Amino acid sequence: DFTKTQLTVFGIVLILAVDSINPVKIFLHVFPSVKPWHIASVSIALMIYVFISELKALLYFATKVFFNSIASIFFRSVEVVGRFNVPRHGPVIFVGNHANQFVDAIMMVCTCEHKISYLIAEKSWNRRVVGDMAWALGAVPVKRAQDYSVKGSGKITMKNVLFGDKEGSTGAGAILVTGHNTTFTKELTIGDKVRPPGTAIAMKVIEIENDTSLNVEAVGTESLTLPEEPVPFDILQRIDQKVVYSKVLETLASKGAIGIFPEGGSHDRTDILPLKVGVALIAYSALEKDGISVPIIPVGLNYFQKNRFRGRAVVEYGQPVYVDPSTLSAYQKGGPEKRRVCSELLQRIEDGMKSVLVTAPSYESLQVIYAARRLWQQKELLISEKQDLSRRFAEGYKQLLLQVNGKPPKEWSDLNDRIVSYQNELTELGIRDYQVPGLDSEKGEIQSVEDLDGDTFLSGMRLPYQICHVLFLMLVAAIPSVLLNLPVGLVARIYAEKRRKKALANSKVKIKAEDVLMTEKILICIVLVPTLWFFYAFMLKCFTNLDGPAIALIFFCMPLFSYMSIMWAEAGMVEFKDLRPYVMRLYPSARRRIAALPETRKKLSNDVRAFIKEHGPSLGELYYSEDIDWNKMSVKARNLSKKDLKGE
Repeated sequence: DFTKTQLTVFGIVLILAVDSINPVKIFLHVFPSVKPWHIASVSIALMIYVFISELKALLYFATKVFFNSIASIFFRSVEVVGRFNVPRHGPVIFVGNHANQFVDAIMMVCTCEHKISYLIAEKSWNRRVVGDMAWALGAVPVKRAQDYSVKGSGKITMKNVLFGDKEGSTGAGAILVTGHNTTFTKELTIGDKVRPPGTAIAMKVIEIENDTSLNVEAVGTESLTLPEEPVPFDILQRIDQKVVYSKVLETLASKGAIGIFPEGGSHDRTDILPLKVGVALIAYSALEKDGISVPIIPVGLNYFQKNRFRGRAVVEYGQPVYVDPSTLSAYQKGGPEKRRVCSELLQRIEDGMKSVLVTAPSYESLQVIYAARRLWQQKELLISEKQDLSRRFAEGYKQLLLQVNGKPPKEWSDLNDRIVSYQNELTELGIRDYQVPGLDSEKGEIQSVEDLDGDTFLSGMRLPYQICHVLFLMLVAAIPSVLLNLPVGLVARIYAEKRRKKALANSKVKIKAEDVLMTEKILICIVLVPTLWFFYAFMLKCFTNLDGPAIALIFFCMPLFSYMSIMWAEAGMVEFKDLRPYVMRLYPSARRRIAALPETRKKLSNDVRAFIKEHGPSLGELYYSEDIDWNKMSVKARNLSKKDLKGE
């Protein structure tokens, strides 16, 4: 740990500083024929040998250190929950939600002790910087069919048909695709996929009858509205992934760890997308080939203000999911049986992933859920307790909507609208919810000097002290921030916005494509920040009289100055946010609104608690149980949703 490292470093410094206990000096004294350069040459040769033989491990370690520095700069805090669920030894498959593009991989690397080899899209592998870091981590590039989709000729319509006897079907039905001016026999083969417009769901071709008629698999299409009018379509050709599976299985057989984002792509939705079957095939293949039932660890990547600099992240590791060995024979049969057991495993993995996330139907409802949790909460909680409570509110919200068939009574809607209105009022005034209870704690005006006690005097001095503190921090941070951080920050914001628009235009699943913003900012900063340092060093060399050592010292101090300016600026912003309620009171228009906030919050908090007390018992375990098995709760929630879809 850090204490042992400190003691080791100090001990080495002590040995090197004192000749009488320096082992190299002692050796040279005993054997005078041996020269210092002899020992230095041997040491250099051994260092080169170790570096070459352990290159992959050293690259991974260096990249992990670099990622930790990135996370400490771009995030205010990264908290970890459930680390005890991760096996310390042996092969592991990590499956995470994909809510923040390449940042997701950074979070898993920084918070996990295992050396993780990721599956990365070949499209991303070919990008500079991203591909370079993926190579250093030992990632495995995967060619994705959706990255190479082509437009099919003509248009299609679709309808469900009974089709359980054909080879390759799931036995649960299929979808008849009728073409208009199409050439199915020339453009498609068995195993290719067809995708209608406006969706990421692609259906596998299981039979081609002629140029205008074919059948596709109906698996995973429950939520898809089939086009009854002719629409254009995309063709996703089948890709052989044997090489990828071979590398992955080799890693697992050597007790390594694999990282997968089974949704298939990054997105900015508030729930997870349907999972791709690859992770199930890998798990079953490991069991079949090597007899290893690999633990599949769901990883919940929860971000707060994820698009903003110095946001917050919570990484939660869930209970492992295992392949049921009794289902291996069904997997080996192939066809419908193989698809059935893979689908069941995927469903259990999805339940595990939802057990470590806070999901909601929309971003707006997610904000209401978090606001209601804060209004209900009366004491400070641990991060694990906050996650548990937020999930209770989220699942309770969804179950209550199911109870009323998605049509909440007026009293529910009114409470929801009041919470939204309260949140909007806080946003307009620039005040945080945690600051509101303290707004009514100030005492009235003092009528005489005799009424002035020490505590009151110190409380009155708080505002001018904080103002001076903020000004001092901002002044200290101003020069290095303007020179080292501001130019890069402005360019990064413009570049990230441009990339966001491009990603949104090319995506079938993104809402605003906000999941790419932080990644693109980080990538451009990785390139521009050292470039700016070299530019300043070049300018100092050309236009000053400083010698080489002085310029080198300044250059190597630039990272420290840049990081310290970030910390000082953040401290100043925290102080400024604490001051904002006091500053806003200087404006007559805002004074009355701020004065009303504590009473508004108090009444709203009471109403939320009364609502939960009235309707909570109908939620059963969510309301009464002190400890909840969120895996089982995810299964229960899924079954409730299925019953609702069937109208039961």
